[in-house]
Amino acid sequence: MKALRKALRWGFAALAPCELLVFICVVGGMRVAPAVWLAAELAVLAFLAGATALLLFDYRRHRREGVHRHSAFLAATADSVPTSVRKLISHEITLATSFLRWVARRGSHGVRGGDHPVPYAPGQAATMYGLLFVCIVETVALAYLIPWPVVHGAMLVLDIWGCYFLLALHASCVVRPHVIGADGSLRLRYGALLDIRIPVDRIASVRLDRNFPNGKLAAPDESGMADVAVAGMTTVTVELTEPVRYLRVLGKHAEARAFRFYADDPVSAVAALRAGGRSSPGSLTTSGP
Repeated sequence: MKALRKALRWGFAALAPCELLVFICVVGGMRVAPAVWLAAELAVLAFLAGATALLLFDYRRHRREGVHRHSAFLAATADSVPTSVRKLISHEITLATSFLRWVARRGSHGVRGGDHPVPYAPGQAATMYGLLFVCIVETVALAYLIPWPVVHGAMLVLDIWGCYFLLALHASCVVRPHVIGADGSLRLRYGALLDIRIPVDRIASVRLDRNFPNGKLAAPDESGMADVAVAGMTTVTVELTEPVRYLRVLGKHAEARAFRFYADDPVSAVAALRAGGRSSPGSLTTSGP
């Protein structure tokens, strides 16, 4: 089974770009030979058959170990699909559902009664819409400038996807704000890319603190400080009593002792965190203004 697992991973790495190339040729108006279609379909069927067999084998193995059906299926999927691929698929699904929620004006995700939402999307709205305008201009310009059908089709697909991605990413940030729970806990998010939960008993202090970090999103530095910046800026700093483990964008595990994040109304966010801390068993240290 190890050989089959390795063959499937290499097969996916080779099959995905080939399928994308065939799709671009079709969009670009190029005629695809029947032999190429047959080879592509057989390759996909072989990959799906192998993946299904491996999934069933792993599922039965976990079931024999006494794992519940749902948990066994999740474990079997984790055995077969790399973490980065699962995160990318999850990101795309979350982006799509967030975009639909934003269009339908369904309100914020993950905010329950008594919770305090902390918006951060307004801080990047001008940048996002500016980039979207540039992408639209580029799409229209390249549609007139590129004379080759295949290249024109490929660039059109990529540009349209780029416009959708920017709009969906901003939509996910709008409908997925940070959340201060009724119990004083803190949930830091950045759209569909990041979700960090901090229990109230881990929060030692909170303060207003404007910074302009230049590191990667939620990547802890040498001191254990992680930044969830928006438009290159953070406005609130939260110190913890002990480190919190979380998943970064592509599924890499990380650990931080403090977080700096951006809040559109930092004064209200700090007040809500302090109020939650005072009403919980572990009280906060109110540092800063």
